[in-house]
Amino acid sequence: MQPSSTGASVATPDALAQPTPKTAVAPNVTAAPRPLAAPRPAAAAATAAAVSAALADDRHRPGGPAFRRANLALFAAGIATFVLLYSTQGLLPVLSADLSLTPGQASWTASAATLGLALALLPASALSDRYGRTAVMTASVLAASALALALPFAPDLSTLVVLRVLQGAALAGLPATAMAYLAEEVHPSALASAMGLYVAGNSIGGMGGRLLSGWVAAGFGWRWGLAASAVLALLATLAFRLLIPAARHFTPAPVDARALARTVGRHLRNPLLVRLYLLGMLFMAVFGAVYNTVGYRLVSAPFHLPESVAASIFVVYLVGTGTSAAAGRLSGRLGRRGALYVAIGTTAAGLLLSLADSLTFALLGLVLITAGFFAGHATASSAVGRTATEGRAQASALYLIAYYLGNSLGGTIGADAYHSTGWPGAATVGLAAMALAAGVTLYATRRAHSAARAGSPRGRLSVQ
Repeated sequence: MQPSSTGASVATPDALAQPTPKTAVAPNVTAAPRPLAAPRPAAAAATAAAVSAALADDRHRPGGPAFRRANLALFAAGIATFVLLYSTQGLLPVLSADLSLTPGQASWTASAATLGLALALLPASALSDRYGRTAVMTASVLAASALALALPFAPDLSTLVVLRVLQGAALAGLPATAMAYLAEEVHPSALASAMGLYVAGNSIGGMGGRLLSGWVAAGFGWRWGLAASAVLALLATLAFRLLIPAARHFTPAPVDARALARTVGRHLRNPLLVRLYLLGMLFMAVFGAVYNTVGYRLVSAPFHLPESVAASIFVVYLVGTGTSAAAGRLSGRLGRRGALYVAIGTTAAGLLLSLADSLTFALLGLVLITAGFFAGHATASSAVGRTATEGRAQASALYLIAYYLGNSLGGTIGADAYHSTGWPGAATVGLAAMALAAGVTLYATRRAHSAARAGSPRGRLSVQ
């Protein structure tokens, strides 16, 4: 950073090179003070501009009421989004029993929402550039909450799946826009904490949606479980709308489909980014396969847990909060590829441990799977922003598309495998995904070592 950008005084090289002339002073004669040298015009202008910019930066800072409102609003929005997105995952066994569905058929109610969200992410990000962050976020959660009120009245599986696709597409406006809103409206010194609170809302919403719908469904049926999720999401949506400060730094931009296509094309031709997208997809495929089927396993032999107890398994989701934060420290010590190897190994170990017909081992395996998934996801997703030198919003959107497609594919394939061969089938799907992830990371490691030996900067700086 240039000194002028911090408001510090600037000394030019010429000034530093000139010796200070000595003034001859006669005995008992006081020398007249030398006049101060006038600051160089360029340095003075730069300093004045930096001070002016600092005073004019009215983005939200910690301690201010607008900062607290923005944080709480995005926290509530994250809860609403992920309560709705995963509302059916906690009640899949109840759906199967009530509608005579196989696990694969029931899992479509969960996969359909993430599929709709993945397909709508890029269009939603473009709409937010045109119509504003708060407008798109508000429309997104309101439309998704309205659709949530219709879900309990779905007469059959086909209607429920169609509504879930539409709901996922409606939800896309918030994850596609929230990060941009915070980056524009929150001062950089407070951006990390604001982002952290938003992600915490996502985590709590994801867990809460599963728990609430599962608990209510265990006592009153899946329709009441979905209704409870809709009410919670509506309350969170109302809190978001009342709290969110108006955007002051948003500048509308026309939707340029050609420019968007060019940016997306450049990202998809970047091998580093493509590997990160693939890793995100593979980690999420494991997560979808496991969490779409673990409820079925726990209520079946040899465990025979009650529905309400099986629904409580989603508390393990909180493990992700700690491992996501630890992933950054792990990357600092081992490098990103080292952190990915640890995440892959932890996930695979959890899958193998979960094969035992012991509730203790099954739960411990689920903890390891969850920890490994979040560590891998945090490592891969954080590398996307550092790898993309332009169009970072589109680069992140492409990662999320791959991520949610992985959830849809892994959840559906894993549920079908569970229906065919039980838990070993679902675990095999996860192990196959981790084997592919290990292959991708090993390939990247060899390429990086080869490039480093050849003296390529890309080999030394490669995120993969």
